[in-house]
Amino acid sequence: MYILSVIVENKPGVLFRITNLFRSRNFNIESITVGITEKPDLSRMTITTVSDVKTLEQLVKQLQKLIDVIQINVLDKENAVYRELALIKMSAKDPTTRIEIANFASIYRGNIMDITNETITVEIIGTPDKIDAFKNLVSGYGIIQVARTGVSALPRGTVDDDL
Repeated sequence: MYILSVIVENKPGVLFRITNLFRSRNFNIESITVGITEKPDLSRMTITTVSDVKTLEQLVKQLQKLIDVIQINVLDKENAVYRELALIKMSAKDPTTRIEIANFASIYRGNIMDITNETITVEIIGTPDKIDAFKNLVSGYGIIQVARTGVSALPRGTVDDDL
């Protein structure tokens, strides 16, 4: 998985142009998050994709040609802070199941967001691998719904060029 941090102009249509570039070049987006930066006229897009190095280089070159793109950084996972949030709703029709799931959530530093006599919803924040591990652990209880935000990331430490 590669993480792209793309600084773009904060104006209508930019998200469409970038995702359309991915589509037209037959690149797959694993996740995408977008939000305003510390500068209100700029947004940061964090895009994760799975590809080989040659394809990634081609993608970066294509993105750089878009007029709304200000800066692109391919983040090194070892030198970046990146997280994702997931909400996972599971079947939990008996008290024992609810307690077991709550214990697993505690181990993963998750939070119980909702609990009823029939379901339990857990919030997990971490790397995509951590979320996948929790999801695999609780899959036997019967996952009803999953909502994931996509990865948000920043480089560690100071970066002279970063906007």
